[in-house]
Amino acid sequence: MRTRSGVRAGLTAAVTAVLALGAAGCDPSVTEPDAPPSAAGNVDQQLGELTVATAGSMKGYSRSRFPHWRDTGKNCDVRDTVLQRDGEGIKLSGCNVVGGRWESAYDGVVLTDPSDVDIDHVVPLANAWRSGADEWEDSKRGDFANDQTRPQLIAVSLRSNRAKGDQDPSQWKPANRSYWCQYAADWVTVKHYWRLTVTSAEKAALTDMLEGCTWASKP
Repeated sequence: MRTRSGVRAGLTAAVTAVLALGAAGCDPSVTEPDAPPSAAGNVDQQLGELTVATAGSMKGYSRSRFPHWRDTGKNCDVRDTVLQRDGEGIKLSGCNVVGGRWESAYDGVVLTDPSDVDIDHVVPLANAWRSGADEWEDSKRGDFANDQTRPQLIAVSLRSNRAKGDQDPSQWKPANRSYWCQYAADWVTVKHYWRLTVTSAEKAALTDMLEGCTWASKP
């Protein structure tokens, strides 16, 4: 759970990572979709504003319909940007991340080899497809898959990412229970901004995960 000071620290770290990549010749910017901004309010309000609907069909789905990772420099991409943002003691070759230390928020596993780190889409691409992204253009799906503005991308262990797959919070939750509040808040933030639907079971699980969460300022 993030305190107000924790959010400030996270923003500072993110800005530092962006500046460092810029110095290394990388451009971590991502084109924002032409969509209206999220309604003001905390995560509980945003959860209440989500549209509840049955999950759509997977017909036509392919990960290639969500183009990622976008280039951010010579031989570098969004994956490198997130690795640098989420890690400590980062070692670079140009703007490629070749070393560092990462603690997977999903399961607490500490990783020191970037090849052992997955960049997870908090709201999985297949889940997004079933909840409205099937109607988007591929360019908008690319914006979603590379979104570094919302809490949509996070460096985690390969094991936890594989276990999660494309499941929603009613089907899978991080083994690290202390991360549930943040995970649920991030899920809601992403779905609310991108105007994706939730199933009734998904909304119930999110409601349960957020029940009793205490932080100075909810996202």
